[in-house]
Amino acid sequence: MIDYYEIEIRPLKVNTYPNLPATDMIGYDGLFPGPTFMMQKGRGEPSESTMVNELVTEQVTEAVVRFSNNGPTNMSTHVHGQYNRAPFDGWAGDYANPGQYKDYYYPNAQDARTIWYHDHTEYSTGLNVYMGLEGFYLLTDDEEQALGLPADKYDVPMMLSDAQYSVNGSLVYNTNGHNGVWGDVIKVNGQPWPFLNVEPRKYRFRLLNGAVSRKTNETEALEFSVIASDCGLFSQPVPAKYLAFSMGERYEIVVDFAKYIGRKVTMRNVQYTGPYPDYAATDRVMQFVVGAFINDQSNNAAVPSSLRTLPPPPQTNNITKTFTFSRIGAEWAVNGVGWADVEHRILTRPTLGADEVWELTNGGGNDTHPIHIHLVDFQILSRTGGRDEVQPYETAGMKDIVWLAPGETARVVAKYAPWNGV
Repeated sequence: MIDYYEIEIRPLKVNTYPNLPATDMIGYDGLFPGPTFMMQKGRGEPSESTMVNELVTEQVTEAVVRFSNNGPTNMSTHVHGQYNRAPFDGWAGDYANPGQYKDYYYPNAQDARTIWYHDHTEYSTGLNVYMGLEGFYLLTDDEEQALGLPADKYDVPMMLSDAQYSVNGSLVYNTNGHNGVWGDVIKVNGQPWPFLNVEPRKYRFRLLNGAVSRKTNETEALEFSVIASDCGLFSQPVPAKYLAFSMGERYEIVVDFAKYIGRKVTMRNVQYTGPYPDYAATDRVMQFVVGAFINDQSNNAAVPSSLRTLPPPPQTNNITKTFTFSRIGAEWAVNGVGWADVEHRILTRPTLGADEVWELTNGGGNDTHPIHIHLVDFQILSRTGGRDEVQPYETAGMKDIVWLAPGETARVVAKYAPWNGV
């Protein structure tokens, strides 16, 4: 079964502050964040496909999404975390001009996970995301639903971002000389410093760092369980009191508000430290206002001690490749090769089905940088040269993005399947 959707990229006006004029933005279907896709794995007809020389027969709900560009500039939509063939990946040079559209095919054959979609146009990704082109794409499956995790209104996607506004309401996009954008307003799902009325029970929050440059370090006296990262559920929950994650990373947490009846609980962020100034109120994210009564006890039991059986990890004794991310003027380069160098920018061609260890080094000066490997899940093996440690919630599951502080090297291992690259 193939579902079909049409999404229009178009300008919109957003009233962010009551005392400021409306802000001009660009949104998917004129919304910010864009519409949330809720996709069920296994709802369609049986399909057979050959994946790495293995015959797989399963129920798969597929989707075709038409993204029509009625915006002011070129657009390329990337569903970050989706397994799909390279022509539908939404890579930087595969864009639609204003007035054009592209149909993207998404197999939706993965296990349940929180992924997201955003613009990925060459040289304009940061600006277009900042202007509003991002949204959630959620995959679920029968195994996840059987766990009894908080659901429906107790399952809340949260896109964390920041922005800066001028006195006329327009967005200010200051890249600090192409070194990053740090806003003075923290937003959750597009709203500045919002509050959420919650019941004294368990909630599931799907956290996405949707900022352009700001790394997030959520902290509070709250204790919570981290149950999933970029590529789906962990095998078991990981208790935590803080959570550091960079642009594009996703984590899912379960918070129990039972002991906070009648209180207001503030989610806080450790402020940015680096060569550029931060702002006074960016240590606050949002507030939870805890009520006195529970209206619905369903899916409010303890988080299961076993969430799922993870697939066997890729082998780590195979090919090791090294990639260094550095700056050539204002642009990033990989192993000294920039995006515009079409003749040399293909740096590796993994064999379909092969396990490879990659060493990723941030040699880009003062900038923290997220590294996203498209179309695969990977496991973080180590991080050295900076924090010199990998957090338990980073290794408890599979990832599709790893963040690197200046001078850090991460080792990751992935199976390069089920599709060929470009």
